[in-house]
Amino acid sequence: MHASIFLLAANDLGYVWGKATLEGKAIIVVLLFFSIFAWSTMAYKALQMRRARKLNQFFDQEFRSQKHVLEVYDRRVEVPDCPLFMVYNQGCQELDARLRTAQEGVRKKHVSLKAIEHVKRTLESSVARESLRLESGLILLAIAVSGAPFLGLLGTVWGVMSAFSYVAMAGKADLATMAPGVAAALVTTVAGLLVAIPSMFGYNWLVHNLRVATVELDNFAQELTSKIETEYLLDD
Repeated sequence: MHASIFLLAANDLGYVWGKATLEGKAIIVVLLFFSIFAWSTMAYKALQMRRARKLNQFFDQEFRSQKHVLEVYDRRVEVPDCPLFMVYNQGCQELDARLRTAQEGVRKKHVSLKAIEHVKRTLESSVARESLRLESGLILLAIAVSGAPFLGLLGTVWGVMSAFSYVAMAGKADLATMAPGVAAALVTTVAGLLVAIPSMFGYNWLVHNLRVATVELDNFAQELTSKIETEYLLDD
């Protein structure tokens, strides 16, 4: 039964494709490329955010097990593609530069409030940079969500216009004359919705996860700043 339904649907699509205008076929091909880009972007971003979440959990455990702020930094731990590590590493590099003295390998025990402000700004810049890195590519989904339905509508309007033009030239307006052209015109709207609907769900899911990741980065940066102030800020 399922095979019969599939064959019937395939025959219908084949018939409609044969009746579609050249413009409608071109729009369907464009929407097909939109769909490929959208699904590829969703898969890549989902894997990227999943990897970032796992690495963040790993680094967060490592960070909380240390006694001093620079302990992980001094051990030269590397966690590529981990947003929390990138923020931590940038902040520690700035802090290390502020702690360095003229004597090689020796750090000051305390830094000034102005130096802490520099570290804080470095952390804020790093958080923004990591957020933009996670956000990159989402514009393709946004374009698919907003643009695909309008492309489908354009194909439908163009196809209906062509169908009525054919009816006018044929000189008769019966169902057999109008139906093929109208059906072929409507298929572009269906194609546009088939691209836009999955893209919309994927985009909303990715944006939600991006917001969660950005909040986690902000919270981590604030916690790191607090620890740096506690350990290195000279009390008046």
